[in-house]
Amino acid sequence: MNTEAPDRLKLIVESVLFVADEPVDIGALARIADAPLEDVQAAIDALAADCRLRGVRLQRTESAAQMVTAPEATQYVERYLGVEEDHPLSHASLETLAIIAYKQPITRQAMEAIRGVNCDRALASLQARGLITEVGRAGSAGRPYLFGTTFRFLEYFGLEKPEDLPPLDPPAAGSRQQETEEEGDVVP
Repeated sequence: MNTEAPDRLKLIVESVLFVADEPVDIGALARIADAPLEDVQAAIDALAADCRLRGVRLQRTESAAQMVTAPEATQYVERYLGVEEDHPLSHASLETLAIIAYKQPITRQAMEAIRGVNCDRALASLQARGLITEVGRAGSAGRPYLFGTTFRFLEYFGLEKPEDLPPLDPPAAGSRQQETEEEGDVVP
């Protein structure tokens, strides 16, 4: 296996991510660069740090990475592309999206238990916008779908990775949220 110098590996990772139309699996990057996964992770971390001062950003999950434009330049990029302004998310959609972002993976039933209302319409809207997706099935009875956020979610909110979400205040002891939390094994 060829162990690339860190700067060279960062160059390879950046070049592949730049031409990719969608997120690239980090394992695939390691195979392409013929480098250990840990070295590719380090190159991604270094590249993400470098990009913070430029017009592009590196977004990532545990398994994939993608280059995107800087969120603070959105209005200029949209103007250049002639993109019409998006309609804002409804309050119900934002609530549902927040639940998914912080509790993922989560079932529709668990979301509805937290919100106290049906989430079908909000889920459909969020899926249509590409902000959430089905990420598997719960191991509980009926094997309901589990939902999680997408790269588009990171892009929409200007986040580099899901862990960049602001921390939540811990719920009070015995709160409704704790009582309704669902536990289930994820089945991909």
